[in-house]
Amino acid sequence: MTSIFDAPERFAASALAGFCDVYSHLVHATRGGALRATETPEGKVALVIGGGSGHYPAFLGYVGAGLADAAVAGDVFASPSTESVARICRQAHRGGGILLGFGNYAGDVLNFGAAAERLRGEGIDVRVLAVTDDVASAGSDEKPKRRGVAGDVPVFKIAGAAAEAGLALDEVERLARLANARTVSLGIAYSGCTLPGADGPLFSVNPSQVAIGLGIHGEPGIRDQPRMAAAELAGLLVEPLLAERPDGANGRVAAILNGLGSTKYEELFVLWTHVAERLRASGLELVAPEVGEFVTSLDMAGCSLTLTWLDAELEPLWLAPAETAALRRGHGTPRERAEKPIESRAETLRFTAASETSRRSAARVQAALEAIAGALSEAEEELGRIDAVAGDGDHGQGMRRGSASAAEGGRKALEAGAGAGSLLAHAGDRWADTAGGTSGAIWGLFLRAFGTALGDGEAPDAPRVAAGAKAGLEAVTTLGRARPGDKTLVDALAPFAQTLEREVATGRDLRSAWATAAEAATVAAEATKDLTPRLGRARPLAAKSLGHPDAGAVSLALVARTVSEVLAAAETAEPLPA
Repeated sequence: MTSIFDAPERFAASALAGFCDVYSHLVHATRGGALRATETPEGKVALVIGGGSGHYPAFLGYVGAGLADAAVAGDVFASPSTESVARICRQAHRGGGILLGFGNYAGDVLNFGAAAERLRGEGIDVRVLAVTDDVASAGSDEKPKRRGVAGDVPVFKIAGAAAEAGLALDEVERLARLANARTVSLGIAYSGCTLPGADGPLFSVNPSQVAIGLGIHGEPGIRDQPRMAAAELAGLLVEPLLAERPDGANGRVAAILNGLGSTKYEELFVLWTHVAERLRASGLELVAPEVGEFVTSLDMAGCSLTLTWLDAELEPLWLAPAETAALRRGHGTPRERAEKPIESRAETLRFTAASETSRRSAARVQAALEAIAGALSEAEEELGRIDAVAGDGDHGQGMRRGSASAAEGGRKALEAGAGAGSLLAHAGDRWADTAGGTSGAIWGLFLRAFGTALGDGEAPDAPRVAAGAKAGLEAVTTLGRARPGDKTLVDALAPFAQTLEREVATGRDLRSAWATAAEAATVAAEATKDLTPRLGRARPLAAKSLGHPDAGAVSLALVARTVSEVLAAAETAEPLPA
């Protein structure tokens, strides 16, 4: 189990600090991640990678010459926030545009995607690539739904080499997408991993069995089989990957046998003898194969096999020089050290001028945020229990942390004279920045879009509030790609926003319209127990999820009911806008 830590919630930040100190000759520490320490030329494409912590050497270990220009580190198994991604991208940008690389997980898709939109609005050309190599998570006919596992390594290595060679962003993106399309992986586990401070692992495997098709965020495998000798295990890993050989492949492959955290190198070497034998017997030529730990899952016992089908374009990039903490290849041209970036942690809040009515309304918005934080703190354990059925059980913790940070941010915005819309948008940014992960990204998007629609001019009357809820729903579904029926927060959010809009259109006041919408969200959240997930980490474990409601939908309904109570209490104090 994960045994060495101080406060569990500081584990990721402490590990980041230690890494940056040890490898200070390769990286510069920056808030929430690391930047390449060597000078890069103006006009170079910046490769920025990232994801949750707990996977070392991914992602910090791949920052350096010939590979990534920066890595953004979220909390353990949680996506970094939109703000962190955008901030580190600005520091890494050299004028040639940015390629953002990450594994295909809902939280990363949301946060990196939202950061890309912000940066494009600032005039920076940003491309987004989600790695999709895990054959266990979706069939060959649904490759865009596959998770990213150890395939991150060859895809990022090839993209980094292309950027180091001075290629333009269009070409770097094309080659990275080509590498992704020709990369496949499959993993197995003998035991689950234990989060810092947790009493036990996120899942367990019968000692006589092995789990096939695990995820790297503590998700269990899609099926269990009896344990087997190394020769048979090699066949189990190799054969599904050979079945995905691209048309016209020349038989030259990059292969990575990856340990997940607790499997010893000697065990991997034993397995490798059989893996290599099977690959060569299939007519494949191995090009600079790698065996070791490359993308881990804390202390999980197990391994994964990755193949990248090389061609005349990809092979030189796979073999190109690189110098990082975790991967060294060849000898590159020595470069001068870059100056360490200067960062200020001081937060100076400035908001556009707000009307007096909007500032008064901001106080009521803040009252709602305080109530939400209290309700989610009380519900933390229950939300975690629901999430643990087919997820990693951290939803309650994330919602508590995110809502508490949003309430704190709202208080500061209120003191700075923010209007209702700006206060809500700022609270959303704070929620996303602190909670991380999928739920943090979703709530950040929702509250920011809601606040932008409210604005800081007129008082947020019922039609304006209904429009804000609709804008929030549109923001979440556009970037998050979820639709009703996918068993996500959207299953409760959509009927809430639609009911609120309909009730307001009939002339009902805000309190009663919101109460009806909150009830619709509650009914819809409960109904998610009859659904199976079609997105996110729970999708490969659909059968386990059936019969249990979605944690995100349940928490959305709880928030809606909490605000309804705030509105009802406020009505007894002063009349609400129509």
